[in-house]
Amino acid sequence: MYDVSGLPGLETAAGLLPPNPDCFFLIRRPPQPAFCDAVLGFTGYAERTSGHFRQIQAAPLAVPLIISFSSFFTIALGRAPEQNERFTCFTSGLYAGPAVIDSFGTSACIQVDFTPTGARRFFGVPMHELAARMIALDDILGPLASRLRERLGAEPDWNRRLGIVESIVYRRLLECPAPDRQTAIALHRIATSHGSASMAGLAAELDCSRKHLVEMFHRNVGIAPKTYARMVRFHRVRQLAMSSGRALADIAFECGFSDQAHMSRDFMEFSGETPSRWKRRVS
Repeated sequence: MYDVSGLPGLETAAGLLPPNPDCFFLIRRPPQPAFCDAVLGFTGYAERTSGHFRQIQAAPLAVPLIISFSSFFTIALGRAPEQNERFTCFTSGLYAGPAVIDSFGTSACIQVDFTPTGARRFFGVPMHELAARMIALDDILGPLASRLRERLGAEPDWNRRLGIVESIVYRRLLECPAPDRQTAIALHRIATSHGSASMAGLAAELDCSRKHLVEMFHRNVGIAPKTYARMVRFHRVRQLAMSSGRALADIAFECGFSDQAHMSRDFMEFSGETPSRWKRRVS
């Protein structure tokens, strides 16, 4: 269970799940409108058949919080996980590359997907401390993580499980400072431009230096603004490739790449495979 962010044009959990829908349970709940700037959604997930399921998850734009109350996942960033890389309750900041996720037929968890600024508020730490890392929740939330895991495991009803997590997330967000306005503006400009916004133009609009812009992104998003924009553009490529049936060269041109080879290099960096191979696999 990982990228179920629900952002427009991004993959949902469909790629992660076993191919037979009878093999899993999935329930989703959108955030309350007042928290849409911080939370993208809540998902409950459980596997109902044994097996070894692997997903190579392309660089997501959401920050997940996973609370597992059953078996572990094995996860690594940019490579296949080792057997000892086991996680039950964890988070991971933004990473400009693929995550490899293995589950084994007995997983059950609740996932919360945060926007980068929502994660900054919820976890209360600079986002560069979470970026490109797998972090056990005990290390960042303390005893709350184990208490939450036990409570969810003891609750048999999935809707009440989601309600428990919602309540904790919303209460913690209300206790935290409002998101940084400059960061929110910059993220909006990058999103609406599909990743083509100029960093110099962003800095000028925010009346700050490019150095300040980079420092602000490291603190509130976790990665450099240019890297974030490239990830947004990568997801736009995937959206167009899935929905339009157009040639990859045409998509590269529309998304502002100098040529198809440049697009393919970015695609490989963020997903671990070429656009053509990915398209064959998901078609």
